[in-house]
Amino acid sequence: MIRNGRDPEALAEAAQALARGELVGVPTETVYGLGARADQDEAVAKIFAAKGRPADHPLIVHVTDPAQAALFADGELPAMARQLMDAFWPGPLTVIVPRAPAMAAAAAGGQSSVGLRCPSHPVAHALLVEAHKLGVPGMAAPSANRFGRVSPTHAEHVAEEFGPDLLVLDGGDCEVGIESTIVDCSRGRAVLLRPGMITPEQLEAVLGQPVQSPDAGAPRASGTLEAHYAPRAVVRLFGDAAALSEQLGKQSGQGVAVYSRSPAVQTAGASPLTRRMPQEPQAAAHELFAVLRELDAAGAEEIWIEAPPAGSAWDGVRDRLNRAAAAFVGH
Repeated sequence: MIRNGRDPEALAEAAQALARGELVGVPTETVYGLGARADQDEAVAKIFAAKGRPADHPLIVHVTDPAQAALFADGELPAMARQLMDAFWPGPLTVIVPRAPAMAAAAAGGQSSVGLRCPSHPVAHALLVEAHKLGVPGMAAPSANRFGRVSPTHAEHVAEEFGPDLLVLDGGDCEVGIESTIVDCSRGRAVLLRPGMITPEQLEAVLGQPVQSPDAGAPRASGTLEAHYAPRAVVRLFGDAAALSEQLGKQSGQGVAVYSRSPAVQTAGASPLTRRMPQEPQAAAHELFAVLRELDAAGAEEIWIEAPPAGSAWDGVRDRLNRAAAAFVGH
């Protein structure tokens, strides 16, 4: 059932559900999450079961502030993690830190580290505060969709995924629209594990040092499998508008939807379902998953997409599209 997330009664009901170990659909500024109390492995197991997600693929624990985050850390929070928290929390940044052995083992996918985030969405924050009053130290919450599929950015998307029995707090459209930037701070250096709308340059300006690329020793992190974020339709990426136009000219367009920044994309034969990608990365990220869901619902068999331009501001959008397309390699 979808409830107004700004209704105190709905918030109280959701907080009580979390305290009982039940699942709740929660809006954040990135995407909607499927939440459970992070300190109870039995509650977290319900997330993996509902999503069809492998139990060794870690979740992110959502907290109200750095003080609550420290409850999940093994010893003091690393200095670089605190720097990033102070600069970007609340907001779309997840930091990975050494995990307290007695906390959130299931949420961490069995790893000795844990990802922590403080969401800026007022409904998510209010829910965390209310749940904390009931003894819930934090909420594990991956995106509220079936594993590997398109993330939800509206409350209705969550209800479509999990049916009417799940309590979903409606907080409106998600402002950011793609998942958080993830930075590993658990090994003495900052490593970017998943790009988002916080860029490497912004991270480096705060840390005063380069942000490194993942290596073989990096912990597993949410949303980093090669194939992810995929609609039912086959996603094909084209390097530029000219390549997309050329391919469209070679076939009838039947069953093909197009998502492109260029007004010059022309079709031959039947006109495909077309959506214009915004020129600004923030606007593109905001609508990306909603557009993929819309084109899916319209019956597209394939979605042909003009790849984002170069530049770190587009890295988050590019990452999601590359992983969506990877789900159909070989089709």
